[in-house]
Amino acid sequence: MKKVFAFACMAIGFAACNTKHDYDKVFKDPILYCKTVYQLNGVVMGNNFSPIVASRNYLYATVAAYDIIAAGYPGQYYSLAGQVNGLSKVPSPAPGSQIDYEFASLLAFCKLGEAVTFPAGSMQEYVDSLKKLATDHGMPHEVFNQSVAFADTVSAAIMQWSKKDNYAQTRSAPQYTVLDSPGRWVPTPPAYSRAAEPHWNLIRPVVLDSANQFIPPAPMAFNITDKNSPYYREVMAIKLAGDSLTEEQAQIADFWDDNPFKLNVSGHLMFGTKKFSPPGHWMSIVGIAAKKSNADFATTVCAYAKTTIALFDAFIQCWDEKYRHNTVRPETVINKYLDPNWRPHLQTPPFPEYTCGHSTGSAAAAEALSSVFGDHFAYTDTTELEFGIKSRSYGSFRDAAMENNWARFYGGIHYHSSCIVSTEYGKKVGSLVVTKLKMKKA
Repeated sequence: MKKVFAFACMAIGFAACNTKHDYDKVFKDPILYCKTVYQLNGVVMGNNFSPIVASRNYLYATVAAYDIIAAGYPGQYYSLAGQVNGLSKVPSPAPGSQIDYEFASLLAFCKLGEAVTFPAGSMQEYVDSLKKLATDHGMPHEVFNQSVAFADTVSAAIMQWSKKDNYAQTRSAPQYTVLDSPGRWVPTPPAYSRAAEPHWNLIRPVVLDSANQFIPPAPMAFNITDKNSPYYREVMAIKLAGDSLTEEQAQIADFWDDNPFKLNVSGHLMFGTKKFSPPGHWMSIVGIAAKKSNADFATTVCAYAKTTIALFDAFIQCWDEKYRHNTVRPETVINKYLDPNWRPHLQTPPFPEYTCGHSTGSAAAAEALSSVFGDHFAYTDTTELEFGIKSRSYGSFRDAAMENNWARFYGGIHYHSSCIVSTEYGKKVGSLVVTKLKMKKA
C-alpha cells in the first residue's frame, strides 16, 4: 500500500514542479486520472476484496467522476441519471458556477472509492495531495471551494444511489450450504474457504433489467464414470493440460491469474500474496489504452465508467448462473476420482465453476473498451510487471478476452467449454451496456 501511494504522490509531486497558475492544464491531464484509479487499485488490493466486491468498489467511484464530467461538458456527454437502474437525478451546477470539473471529478472518485471500499481514511492522504496540487498551481479560492462543494454534492447523490443496491442486505444473508453430493461445489484446498458471495444475484444491476436477463444453457451433465461422456473428456483434457503445460501456457495462466489473495503453503508455513483482481486488471488496461491513444480527460473518465458498468453487471449475471447450478470444480473431481495428489497450476477460487467470472467480465469489458477505442486497438498489457510477470501484447481487447479463456483452462480451474460460454454471455452484457447507455454525444 505504501509503495502504491508513493508512486502516485511521486507523479503528483513532479507535476507540482511546473509553473504556478497553470492549474487548468494540470487537472486536464488524463494521466492524473489514471494514477488516481491506480491509487484505488492499491486500496482494493491491500484490503483483499474479492473480484465480485471489487467490481462494486470501482463502479460508484467511476460513475461519480463521470457524471461530474458530463455536467461540465453538457454538449459532449450525457448524464447517467435516468439511464441506469435507480439513479433518477444527479445535481447540476448552479448557473455561473466557477468549477474545475476535472479537479471535482478526481475528488468525487476518491470520495466514493473510499466510502464504498473502506476503511475510512484510505484515500485521504491522496486527496490532500490533490488539493495541495490545486493550490500550488494557483487555483483561485472561489474555484477551489466551488469545485470541492460540487464534488461533495454529486458524491452524496451517488452514495445514496449505492446504498439501495442491496449490498448491505446481502451481508447478513444465509451462508452457502455445503452438500457433498456428486457434481456439487465444495470448498477447495489449500484454504477451503467458504463460498464467495452466493447472493450476489440480489445486487441491483446497472443496465441489466435483472440478474437473469441472459441465462446460459445448463452446464454439462456430471458423469465421471462413462469415459465416453462429454464431461469425462473435459475432465481429462484439463488434467492432461495441467500435467504437461508449456512455458508459454504457464505464463498465460499466470498473467491472467489475478488472484487477489493467494494462500501459499510450504510445510507448516502459510502466507498470502496479493495481486490485482480481474476488475483491477481491466482498470489497468483502460489506463494503458487511454495513454496509448492520447485520450483527453473526459474520454478517459468515460472509458473507465463504461468499463466498470460492464464488469459490474457481468459479475451479477455470472454469479446468478454460478449459484443456480453450483458446479463442482475440476480439482475436486480429479482429486476424488482420478488422482488425490493433483493440483491445478493456479489456486482454485472459492466459488462454483460454471460459468467463469473472469471470462464473463473480460468479454464484457472488451466490448465496452472496443466501443471507446476501436475494434482493432492493439496494445501491450504491462499490468503484471509489478508482480514479476512479463507483459503480453494483443491485437484487440477481444483478443485479450479470448486468451483469458485459455488462461483459466491452462490454470486448471475452468473447463474450456465453460469459458467459451462465459465469453458469449459476457459479450451479451457488454453489448447491452454499449447499446443502451448514451454517454458521449455524436
